[in-house]
Amino acid sequence: MFSFTEEQSSIRDMIRAFAEKEIRPIAEEIDKTGRFPKETIAQLADMGVMGLNIPEEYGGAGMDEICKVLAISEVSRCCASTAEILAVHLLVNDIILHQASEEQKEYWLPRACEGKLGAFCLTEPGAGSDAGGLRTKAVQDGDDYILNGTKVFISNFGKDEGDHFVIIALTDPDKGTKGGMTAFLVGRDTPGLSLGKTEDKMGMRGAAVSELILEDCRVSKNTIMGKVGDGFKVAMSGLDGGRIGIAAQAFGLAQAALEEAVKYSSERIQFGKPINTNQGLQWYLADMVTRTEAARLLTLEAAALRMKGEPCSKNASMAKYYSAETACYVCDLALQIHGGYGYMKDYPIERMYRDARIMRIYEGTSEVQKIVISRAVIKGK
Repeated sequence: MFSFTEEQSSIRDMIRAFAEKEIRPIAEEIDKTGRFPKETIAQLADMGVMGLNIPEEYGGAGMDEICKVLAISEVSRCCASTAEILAVHLLVNDIILHQASEEQKEYWLPRACEGKLGAFCLTEPGAGSDAGGLRTKAVQDGDDYILNGTKVFISNFGKDEGDHFVIIALTDPDKGTKGGMTAFLVGRDTPGLSLGKTEDKMGMRGAAVSELILEDCRVSKNTIMGKVGDGFKVAMSGLDGGRIGIAAQAFGLAQAALEEAVKYSSERIQFGKPINTNQGLQWYLADMVTRTEAARLLTLEAAALRMKGEPCSKNASMAKYYSAETACYVCDLALQIHGGYGYMKDYPIERMYRDARIMRIYEGTSEVQKIVISRAVIKGK
């Protein structure tokens, strides 16, 4: 059993109470309308959650990796869309904190604490799991760089959403991932940066996801994060934390689906008794709670390792892989327990089922996670 500090327990309880009161009541509405929950993000900023992983010197709360996991999972338990927004934002905070210059930190991190959203821009039409397929270019022009290309599936970017972007572009195409990519930290109001297609998604409908188009986008060399050629390293630096964040989102959603299944199966009467008196459904519930708890513990272990500064790539991938698969598994069984009603939009499990499916794909597919895990095992790590 994981033992939490007073601070960790406090953030968990605070977020749980807030999510129940403010997030759960609007989860259905933002799913149906696809509306971005800007009022929730403003409230989370006021509570210090949007700067949860930012040190106090930059206006943040200075909390640890375990607090991040607990916050994301409690939000996801009530609304997975809102949890996605938070998880991506905290990922960008982390990248800036560890990779940006002091001048960049002093400007961007206080804005992030205020709820101005960060987005991570790596994926392109031809570059998903394979970052080597990147085509966005950054060509030096004096003290500036000219960026051209299109990024896709960019979370936290919509008509009114998205303030700053970590953009990975090719500065030396011949070198590719081995020193040919550079990371730029760019504001939304930069000329040449524009919004493309906003995606109409199957699930996570309250979280904005769009194309980011760069057309002769001129940026100063001062927007470079790290050094020229460090772009792939910068991109990879956020993976462990990002995967832990998605794992937290996934097991939080699994917990929500489990709770809905327990509630429904206790209230649904068939053949004169609640359906959860049937052994078959009891075994479903046993599988669901066991996998959810295992996912939670895997995620907390990965977070604890990262917090200590110890290697955690295998653990982060294990947590992300297992939690994502668990979210889909638990939501599927929860819908099965609901029967025909679970397929209808009158019950929240229908939304949860749709929300869960992307978790096996983004922040590295389940197949990619298994590659990372198996390579670590072969190397004896």
